[in-house]
Amino acid sequence: MNNNEVEELTILVTQVLAYYRQDVSEFALSVWKEACAPFTIEQVRKALTAHATDAEKGQFAPKVADVVRLLSGTKTDRAQLAWGKAFDAMSRIGAYQDVVFDDPAIHACIEDLGGWPKVCRSETKELSYMQHRFCESYKAYVGRGTFDYPRRLAGDRSPDSEYEKKGISPPKPALVGNIEDCRNVFRGGVTGKSAITFADMADAVATRLLK
Repeated sequence: MNNNEVEELTILVTQVLAYYRQDVSEFALSVWKEACAPFTIEQVRKALTAHATDAEKGQFAPKVADVVRLLSGTKTDRAQLAWGKAFDAMSRIGAYQDVVFDDPAIHACIEDLGGWPKVCRSETKELSYMQHRFCESYKAYVGRGTFDYPRRLAGDRSPDSEYEKKGISPPKPALVGNIEDCRNVFRGGVTGKSAITFADMADAVATRLLK
């Protein structure tokens, strides 16, 4: 949502709540602006209209959570959709090719499950448990907001160095989902697995005591 749309959002929310005979505070507007930032003003307008025309929920003034739920679904909904995308890619792409999804949480979840090749080679009897673990992890990552994740999910292939020795470029990863979002996921990720940091506990305790 750009600056012009933020101003439109202020007017829209004020008018909608006036329809329900409610005033809106500055704090409430700030919450609306922050929550609706990932969406366009047109998407928010359609969601508010959908709420107002809902036979049951439309009797009550919309809350921010109502609009976000309509636009993004619940965390459970998103987790199930993400698993569906990952599962489809497992069969279509396979374990031998690198892959980049358009959702960083998918990368983090698959890393937690042991990596792309391991997930792709899972036996049928393991899929139900794997789906459960994936969805629970996905909801946790989405709730956290920011987290480290591998910029690409490495397939079971020769390392890049082997290709470089032969003077050829490593194979490009398969992109799953929105291409530009895949590129953003790749740019924002870390090389390899999530970083692990070691620190001397005595120094860590001393630092904490000095704060």
